[in-house]
Amino acid sequence: MSKRVLVTGADGFIGSHLAEQLTRAGYEVRAMALYNSFGSFGWLDSLPQDVKQSIEIIPGDIRDPNGVREMMKGVDSVFHLAALIAIPFSYHSPDSYVDTNIKGTLNLLQAARELGTGRVMITSTSEVYGTARYVPIDENHPYQGQSPYSATKIGADRLAESFYRSFGTPVTIVRPFNTYGPRQSARAVIPTIISQLLKGSEEIKLGSLTPTRDFNFVLDTVAGFMALESCEAAVGQEVNIATGVEISIGQLAQELIRQINPAARIVCDQQRLRPEKSEVNRLLGDNSRIRALTGWAPRYDLASGLALTIEWIRGNLGSYKSEIYNI
Repeated sequence: MSKRVLVTGADGFIGSHLAEQLTRAGYEVRAMALYNSFGSFGWLDSLPQDVKQSIEIIPGDIRDPNGVREMMKGVDSVFHLAALIAIPFSYHSPDSYVDTNIKGTLNLLQAARELGTGRVMITSTSEVYGTARYVPIDENHPYQGQSPYSATKIGADRLAESFYRSFGTPVTIVRPFNTYGPRQSARAVIPTIISQLLKGSEEIKLGSLTPTRDFNFVLDTVAGFMALESCEAAVGQEVNIATGVEISIGQLAQELIRQINPAARIVCDQQRLRPEKSEVNRLLGDNSRIRALTGWAPRYDLASGLALTIEWIRGNLGSYKSEIYNI
């Protein structure tokens, strides 16, 4: 008998890849897509028809406790990816981040406790660490809320920990470092650079170039989620998914310029600069724990992941409004 799982936020970037790979691996997948009047299931609509037909897609909203409870009935495990994630928009609308990221996670934890859900995978983010105080960043690194987004993810993580410690809810906090790949929106730096280059711009507008990031290709991130869900020893743990390799935004941009249009140059767009104390200047993850627990290791290096991402964006360029600053 196959395992039945729920993926919240399945209409988004990572969630759609996770729902697809779980389906291909033989899981019975129920996918929550944010309800909207357009009848859109987000990136789930782009999946191969045979895969999409195998997924039970349910429109809903993580902020609605009754809807979340109904959606979770009968599932063995839940992968909770529904969230607001854009940092610049969190400066503008922090209330919505509290409602979605904290209260939404609480709704899911309450339902898991009531229903006796077998595994609960809570999606965290490397942003909870803030600028690295030491590297590589392991799971014992202090937390620092450098944006309203990161503060709400810290809150959600600590709620998840409290349900594990207080009620025995079988939670694992999964903490991916920066994920990229096909289907990622232009609010992220890699699609921003690629889409500007592919549309012929010779002035690539960016914010700060000095911060470093540890980039995971999306299929490696998804493989980490799946490995941790099947690992009993991961219950009650917080686990990084990281490559252990860092690159600055400036170096990243130059590599993409080299691959796509060597004549292009970088210009600083002031509106893309984050407040000085909010910018996370360095992220470099330690993946020792996930390796020890599951044997997971990244399969894609940055060069091969970027090549696949460029190819996909080239074929879906109409989805990107590179002429505006997407927050």
